[in-house]
Amino acid sequence: MQLGFKKYILEDSTYKGGGKKIVVPEGVTVHKLSSNENPLGYSPKVKQALENTLDDLSFYPDNTDIRLREALVKDFDEVLRVDNFITANSGSEIIDMISKAFLREDDEIIVSQPCFLPYTAFTRWMGANAINVPMTADYNYNLEGILEAIIDKTKLIFLASPNNPSGNYIPLKELREFIARLPEHVILVLDEVYRHFSEAEDYTSAVPFVLEGKNVIGINSFSKTYGLAGLRVGYCYAPIEISNYMRKICKPFLLSSLALEGAIAALKDVDFVNQTVALVQKERKFVLNGLDALHIKFWPTQGNFVLIDPPVPDTEFTVFLEQRGIMVRPVGNFGAPGKVRISFGTREANKALLVSLGVLMKSQTTTV
Repeated sequence: MQLGFKKYILEDSTYKGGGKKIVVPEGVTVHKLSSNENPLGYSPKVKQALENTLDDLSFYPDNTDIRLREALVKDFDEVLRVDNFITANSGSEIIDMISKAFLREDDEIIVSQPCFLPYTAFTRWMGANAINVPMTADYNYNLEGILEAIIDKTKLIFLASPNNPSGNYIPLKELREFIARLPEHVILVLDEVYRHFSEAEDYTSAVPFVLEGKNVIGINSFSKTYGLAGLRVGYCYAPIEISNYMRKICKPFLLSSLALEGAIAALKDVDFVNQTVALVQKERKFVLNGLDALHIKFWPTQGNFVLIDPPVPDTEFTVFLEQRGIMVRPVGNFGAPGKVRISFGTREANKALLVSLGVLMKSQTTTV
């Protein structure tokens, strides 16, 4: 039977997230530092909003996401309009929607590895070809190389700032110059789900470029800063012409009642967001200082995670830490072979990490 299966869908492009559980010796506490999740959990106001929604689960949710988009306008200090925003079930689904809206078979996208896997996996489902312009040896974007790789078939460029898993960001001046040189037929998709954690003075989101009407889409998620990874809520914003076009493929009743109410409540709890950001920035300094003291190579990061070059092979390194109750993420499949990404947790978790790394480094010294 000829079912017309598309060869580019048959290819193995399934995104595999970090593990959720490990088996550890009795009495060992598990610290999950593998998925960039919020170490504080989520806002108590979100919990209350979800509980208030439970009695209405037999009813359909709102037909549209207008209330959430109105809340997003307030969160962005009303510099953007309701129609700039599009919401979906996670930032990953936003990537899928962008791919469906703008890609045809044999079109090209440009990525820079190491990067988030759905950029290439989801666009492949549309029959598009991913062109990789690798990051530099010190994990920064080769923006000039990206510009040189653009051809008539290029439709989308995926960049992240801060980038997962490398932690690098794109300074405002460099990003402005890059966007100014993009051809009119190319859209820059700027993944900024880790934007809250950046401390760099010259960091920028996509907002100024969207306000200028540039072909830029900013992707965000409620999974990191807001701690709602389990609810699967994400959004993007873009110039009105782009967002109104994308909205034509939005499904009715797309977001569940729990997702809608939870996300709206999360945006209102500014104190929780501030606590999360303060904790991540404090623990980032603590962990990076600890890695430096242990002489473990790492790269500068503006995210809630750090990319390291482990002192032993990544698989061996991961198993060693798991035996001590610490979950981390090898990122060879992101395009960083041999490297490991470690999320910043609570002080307890981060101390446990550094103690374990100290044991490992000592064992390496004694065996040399």
